[in-house]
Amino acid sequence: MKSAFVASSLAAAVTLALATPTMPVRAADAAMEQMMKDADAGIKAGKIEKCYGVNKAAKNDCQTATASCAGSSTKDFDKAAFVIVPTGTCSKLAGGGLSSS
Repeated sequence: MKSAFVASSLAAAVTLALATPTMPVRAADAAMEQMMKDADAGIKAGKIEKCYGVNKAAKNDCQTATASCAGSSTKDFDKAAFVIVPTGTCSKLAGGGLSSS
């Protein structure tokens, strides 16, 4: 009886663990998509710019040649990774550039 209870509890826990991650991922994808649309509109309007080479590890705003998505850069000050900043700010940041290198 005890082993049946343990097996049932384990099965329920595994099912819950497998089902839980799908909800936040969908929400994050929709939020990320909206953030990128807003960023594109801000860049076109001249309000914000992409600043390369000033990120901290895992704090980049979009994918790079070596990282698949936002927040996945593995090193600080990655010249291929950018963060979004107000227009005119990037040139004031040490190591900041308006293009990847």
